[in-house]
Amino acid sequence: MVVKARESDIDLLARLLRAEAEGEGKQGMLMVGNVGINRIRVNCSDFEAVRTIPQMVYQPHAFEAVTHGYFYQRAREAEKSLARRAVKGERLWPAKFSLWYFRPPGDCPPTWYDQPFVGRFKLHCFYEPTGEECEAIYSTF
Repeated sequence: MVVKARESDIDLLARLLRAEAEGEGKQGMLMVGNVGINRIRVNCSDFEAVRTIPQMVYQPHAFEAVTHGYFYQRAREAEKSLARRAVKGERLWPAKFSLWYFRPPGDCPPTWYDQPFVGRFKLHCFYEPTGEECEAIYSTF
């Protein structure tokens, strides 16, 4: 594991993956997990005080999904499996080094929170920090 996770953390992350990206399929949900795990692993930008899955999920204004009832439904085994893969360090491009993603109504803007656009998967755009801003994102596990 690249971050510590109890079974309750896996459940929480699984619920986030489903609520944020169920329409993007397994790969899209895993990418949401990648971004979340990246936020826990780095000590830069808006994530200096984020060290656990609950801190990441419930960070103020981080995920719209936590404000909707769907997020609070029981975790399913399919999403728990994806959450475990993310916690073990499996990362996919364009989320591999990303700290942000969002789903715009149209094209992906060239930057988001001052971070450069690196790629799109289905409807979600992914943004990763520069090495100058957050060198730790590029370290290996």
